[in-house]
Amino acid sequence: MTFNLQGRCTCHALVYRITLDSPDDARTTLCHCHSCRRAFGTNYGLTTKIPIAGFQYEKGQPKTYTQDNGVTREFCDVCGVFICEYGEQAKDKFRYVMWGTLDEPDGLPPKGEFFCRERAGWMPEIPDVFHKQEIKE
Repeated sequence: MTFNLQGRCTCHALVYRITLDSPDDARTTLCHCHSCRRAFGTNYGLTTKIPIAGFQYEKGQPKTYTQDNGVTREFCDVCGVFICEYGEQAKDKFRYVMWGTLDEPDGLPPKGEFFCRERAGWMPEIPDVFHKQEIKE
């Protein structure tokens, strides 16, 4: 049995589908790094790591922007919502989908937090998930 989810930008110009064998094939995490905080405009980024074979645009074509650190973000050129991101090493393997763009995101709850050393002092640690100070720890 496959696990299917759909998502979209605010204006519906971009629509995507996620198809997985199981929800366990995805990994939702919070990232407290400066780059994610800036891109999301809040104190953390919340993305779901999806194998590239399980991610497909059904409507529209995204625009892309690559930061100095090598992270590429795909976004809607009409409403500006960014849909996913990936680094140079992951571009042929994974998409990190913006959790809030999923139509039904609760099926993929967070499994961990990255860059916890940069977490805002007022934000509590999320219980019962992994906590890493950096990506490779």
